[in-house]
Amino acid sequence: MRRQVTALLWRLTLAAGLVCGIGLLPWLTRTDPALTVLKARSAERTPTPEVLAGIRAQLGLDGGPLQLLGQWLGGLPHGDAGRSWISGSAVLPDVLRALGASVLLMAVALVVAVLTAAGVCARTLRRGAARRLGTGRRGGTGSATLAALPEFLLASVLATVVGVQLGWLPALGWYGPQYTLLPALALGLPAGAVLGRLLDDLLPGAFREPWALAAAARGLTGRRIARQAVRRCVPALLPNLGLFVVGLTGGAVAVEQIFDIPGLGRTTLQAALAQDLPVLQAGTLALVLLAAVATAVTRLAARLLTGPALRDGALPTLHRPAPPARSRTPLVLGALLIAVVAAGLTRDPLAVATGDRLRPPSLAHPFGTDALGRDLLARVGHGALDTLLLAAAISAAALLLGVLLGLVPRLSGPLVDTVNAVPPVLLALLVTAVAGGGTATPALAVTAVAWAPLAAHTSALLRQERATLHVLATRGLGAGRWYLLRRELLPAVLPSVVRHALLRLPGVALALASLGFLGLGAQPPSPEWGLLLAENQPYAERAPWAVLAPAAVLALLGALAVTASGGVRLPRRRPSPAPAESPEPAVSREPVGVR
Repeated sequence: MRRQVTALLWRLTLAAGLVCGIGLLPWLTRTDPALTVLKARSAERTPTPEVLAGIRAQLGLDGGPLQLLGQWLGGLPHGDAGRSWISGSAVLPDVLRALGASVLLMAVALVVAVLTAAGVCARTLRRGAARRLGTGRRGGTGSATLAALPEFLLASVLATVVGVQLGWLPALGWYGPQYTLLPALALGLPAGAVLGRLLDDLLPGAFREPWALAAAARGLTGRRIARQAVRRCVPALLPNLGLFVVGLTGGAVAVEQIFDIPGLGRTTLQAALAQDLPVLQAGTLALVLLAAVATAVTRLAARLLTGPALRDGALPTLHRPAPPARSRTPLVLGALLIAVVAAGLTRDPLAVATGDRLRPPSLAHPFGTDALGRDLLARVGHGALDTLLLAAAISAAALLLGVLLGLVPRLSGPLVDTVNAVPPVLLALLVTAVAGGGTATPALAVTAVAWAPLAAHTSALLRQERATLHVLATRGLGAGRWYLLRRELLPAVLPSVVRHALLRLPGVALALASLGFLGLGAQPPSPEWGLLLAENQPYAERAPWAVLAPAAVLALLGALAVTASGGVRLPRRRPSPAPAESPEPAVSREPVGVR
């Protein structure tokens, strides 16, 4: 009871700190809100000290931070989130309309993600149901390509090809359910590929559990066994599903921009860029509340799916040694990526040749040229030094931080929920609103949130692993916490978390690229990959190679990360001899949650 009260107080403290930080945004920003409002309402008016003082008094900014926070918090229970500094209209109705559009888009994108994840796992499910997991290799290159596709690029391709050229679906606007399909595909396909790979990583262990072997021996159908195997593995992924829910809502800024969707991400982006802080405050608060609801639902679903086995310590472990992966695919993909980067480094990325504008790929320019005649191979190669090295450093830091915080779920759980409420794009907007833009803004924003999925995954796997029979038996033989952590828990959990970190390496690069695409990162003439995509996006229909070149390298990075993650295996451990008189613990013969 005491631990639950402490965890509740910690959660409430973090939530209160986040809400207070949102309420103090007008005071924390280093720009003068009065000057922003004056430029928006009357650009020709001279910003004299008297005029600015009058605007501050009108906005209520002269009373200090406590009065400012009190006024904002006092208006929320009455449905008053303030008025827009730009238009003067009430903020809350506009934010609620934007939230409704984003939630509808998120729901359809989540359906697409679940269907995509099912397609990624289909081969493993068929082999597991037929008891043939040891034969053949599991796929991964296709899902890696999907996971590595930037949402904004996929959205542009779908809008151009499917919406404009083929005319199958509407490409712009928000006037009915049919307008949700293309943006939902752009958001759901990459998210579903990542979820599918995480589920595909756990399924072999479920199919090798005693209950699955007993069910097959008793003649149960492979489809029923596969269904229970999915149910067995889903609780470990539900925390990450909650992260995807918020990411699909607040992180869809670029997709909403491309498809002209009046969603919450686009609303907060425009508010941050225009320094319309009341709208930014309300949009951020809406994301916080959405994150709290998503987290509560996923935790309840995990408990219902797992059943009393988690409480009683009756779970078999999912993390059994898998057959070693003997594939040369990672070596081939790695060599290809190194070759592309090395070839680009030998060329000048800043050399402008206006006579060679938008030239298609040739021997002189293997990747073609951009709108200024610059060699795209050179720009991709030099941009890799910035994008790949920074993404690798952020991923390593996120892995270390995620594992350490995942070991203490009572501390990290509420912190993950708080960080989960702010997607990288929105966090970068908040950092830009407070401290201004700069080259360090994307790295700080992505690092601040990249550890959260890994910490949630670590704590979820540890929760299930602590409830396994072999850990319960080892604890009964007198093993201490440090011995259990070092010899049983970490060796079982770390390989999955490391593979998860490798799967998210392209996602980190994509997050950096997304911020560059939105103009929040590197500035021209930098060859950073996100900036390359943003610069060449207007020419996607006329010169598709200009955007396909950096996108193909991102897809190559994703394929390399997924195939290389298959080589992360459990270390060999010497079995600890048990006393002769100790009886062998009974093994559950039923799938978790089945009664």
